[in-house]
Amino acid sequence: MTSFTGPLKAIKMTLISGLVLVGLVGAFSLSFSKSAKPDKGKTPQATSANYKAEDYVGADTCKTCHEEIYNNFQKTGHFKLTRYGNWTADNKGCEACHGPGKAHVDGGGDKTKIHTFEDQSAKQISETCLRCHAGKEEHNNFRRGEHWRNDVSCINCHAPHSPTATDLKMLVQKEPMLCISCHSEIKAQFNMPFRHKVMENTTKGNVLEGTMKCTDCHNPHGGFEQKQVRLATGGDAPCMKCHADKQGPFVFEHAPLREEGCTICHIPHGSNNPKLLKRNEVRILCLECHSNAGTVGAPDTPSFHNQATARFQNCTTCHVKIHGSNLDRFYFR
Repeated sequence: MTSFTGPLKAIKMTLISGLVLVGLVGAFSLSFSKSAKPDKGKTPQATSANYKAEDYVGADTCKTCHEEIYNNFQKTGHFKLTRYGNWTADNKGCEACHGPGKAHVDGGGDKTKIHTFEDQSAKQISETCLRCHAGKEEHNNFRRGEHWRNDVSCINCHAPHSPTATDLKMLVQKEPMLCISCHSEIKAQFNMPFRHKVMENTTKGNVLEGTMKCTDCHNPHGGFEQKQVRLATGGDAPCMKCHADKQGPFVFEHAPLREEGCTICHIPHGSNNPKLLKRNEVRILCLECHSNAGTVGAPDTPSFHNQATARFQNCTTCHVKIHGSNLDRFYFR
């Protein structure tokens, strides 16, 4: 056996060296092919972190040819940065997004010499915005959000230099109309008899209508929770901002609320039932768990709760603290 150790070891080392060499050649070929063949149909864009200060011409130069766009841009929050001397040329004005303009101007308006956003994907467009906005708490998790994954770019909701921009956030349309332009299935829920007061409705003369916004509960720029609900303390955090009396921890907690959250019983946008409940009777909702049907029923459900008797048909008459209690394990008080 020992006489074969040397040759076997040599063969093994040769095979390993060959595999490593093949891997390096493959990696080099892939890198070369990517650099040599740009994406088909993409226009080369003049963007680089290595430009000199003299490559930037300033927003006033852009105004010479793009006066209408410049006049609209003046009304936005972005334009205010041009007034501050502590912002460098690549971070303010038109060139903060479109890149240095000298080559574009010298080329007689050659579009290949400036960043035009033409033929760019939603993610590529958003990456330009995230150069400045990624560090903000509101936008930190945009790449984790539903909008990013579904190719909704920043400029689908925001107008960087458009006369349609409605506020300091440069939205193309006011909430909630902007949100329901995509999430149309939610609009019907906001028209239910019992609803959160999101949709503005002046015909009814109800001053409470329109007092909430979609972004009070949801962060359109992403997040860790389902449906991009705000705050990182659980899916019920937006609810507890207003319904603080329902927030625990409680000595005696209601298991469905603790495990599933508010939506185990409530429909958050709107419902045909009071208190936004999923069922038209409170007891029907309770009996979905407290049925005593073998292992399905909740523990300690008394057998004397005869549903044919009126006195037992309204659970919350006695169990008034159904969200949790610090005094009674049966939520009597």
